[in-house]
Amino acid sequence: MRAVDSRDMRRRPVIVGIGGTVRAGSSTELALVEALRVAAEGGADTRLLGGAFLATLPVFDPGPAGPTPGQLELVAALADADGVIVASPGYHGAISGVMKNALDTLELARSGERPYLADLPVGIIITAGGWQAAGTALVTMRTIVHALRGWPTPFGAALNTSEGLFAEDGRCRSEKDGAQLATVADQVLGFARMKQAVAA
Repeated sequence: MRAVDSRDMRRRPVIVGIGGTVRAGSSTELALVEALRVAAEGGADTRLLGGAFLATLPVFDPGPAGPTPGQLELVAALADADGVIVASPGYHGAISGVMKNALDTLELARSGERPYLADLPVGIIITAGGWQAAGTALVTMRTIVHALRGWPTPFGAALNTSEGLFAEDGRCRSEKDGAQLATVADQVLGFARMKQAVAA
């Protein structure tokens, strides 16, 4: 576990959001932005690594070519994080290839001071055009987060895009959907603060 000194208790928790699709303004990225907004209102510093960023990451290759600047940026952002929110569309019963590639890239962090997502609370958001894909993709993401040594939060948001999720201002049309995203953000932030307190 990464050492935390008393100064960490006086700083705002850093919550990093990773997700979206290669399409600008996707429902997945709007959901992630909304969750990060809630976290920021709760006192966190937030950072978004959205679909446009993820689309620049090459397919992960553990060979000798060496990491790209984007891959190093991803690893560095997570090394500084106190919590993470991941968001993926549900494609054919699982998460998207772009999102899986980003998570595969965390193999670069296996020898770091904090390997992979070790000891980090990780909130999960899944968007899909139906409940079946949302459910199976959520289970898949939980399994991956466990494999990366992260702590999936008790609540994961599953949003059905066939119901029209967001208004033109980017906010949730449905109070229920907004509550799901707020719960994910609140749990990640709450666990991040608890971890800071225990480590101090």
